[in-house]
Amino acid sequence: ACVCEKNKRVTNCRLDNGRCHCQAIGSGASVDCTTLTSKCLLMKAEVMGSKSGRREKPKDAFEDTDGLYDPECESTGAFKAKQCNGTTCWCVNTAGVRRTDKHDADLKCNQLVRTMWIIIEMKHAERNTPLNAESLKKFFTDTITSRYQLDGRYITSVLYENPYITIDLKQNSSDKSTGDVDIADVAYYFEKDVKGQSIFHNNAGINVSIDNEPVKLEKTVVYYVDEIPPEFSMKSLTAGVIAVIVVVVIAIVAAIVVLVLTRRRKGKYEKAEMKEMNEMHRGLNA
Repeated sequence: ACVCEKNKRVTNCRLDNGRCHCQAIGSGASVDCTTLTSKCLLMKAEVMGSKSGRREKPKDAFEDTDGLYDPECESTGAFKAKQCNGTTCWCVNTAGVRRTDKHDADLKCNQLVRTMWIIIEMKHAERNTPLNAESLKKFFTDTITSRYQLDGRYITSVLYENPYITIDLKQNSSDKSTGDVDIADVAYYFEKDVKGQSIFHNNAGINVSIDNEPVKLEKTVVYYVDEIPPEFSMKSLTAGVIAVIVVVVIAIVAAIVVLVLTRRRKGKYEKAEMKEMNEMHRGLNA
């Protein structure tokens, strides 16, 4: 028996040539505990764990079809391009994030589109003084390279705009070397850590400390940019965006109506004026 330090959502762990190997909960897939587990297997384990009662649902979990769902994984641990929930299906990227509208089971997802850029945006609690930007950059760069084993060349930016911290991870399919961890897996581990839901066995998340001063993070949002743009229709726009579009369209139509009515009234006035002038000329001639 052994302990899988980088993934607590496993079972049946064993030592094999000095390396700890386990089975992922929910899928039974083999997990190498010396590196990060793929996000697809982690999500599947989280869903199955909450269903079976082996663990409580995360405190921040909420009903969102674009969030936690029971994914279909390839034998390699990668997401299948097409994901379904009953008879409803959609296409995902390599991070498992929906990139199309939802359709019926006839939906075709020809390829698994790669997420080449992940933007992690965090907001820290109010402070009397701003953080030191260079110290902050060093902390997150060192943390990501050591804790999540990501090659530093994939960390393209750590930007501080008080109170926002933005980390850019970029990894094109042509740049990714064999054995490199995927930025989608890194972002998933990182997000769980900062939210106090660490996947590591010791269950200790990240204690953000800049220049020996603790920093409290209030909000974390992850954005995904794919190699091919997503395929959302008007139906997937939020109600707010649709409302704005409707208002703009109504305003344009109203302007056109006013313009047409104004021109018509002007035309009638000009005709009436010409008629009166003609009658005056006829009267003078008589």
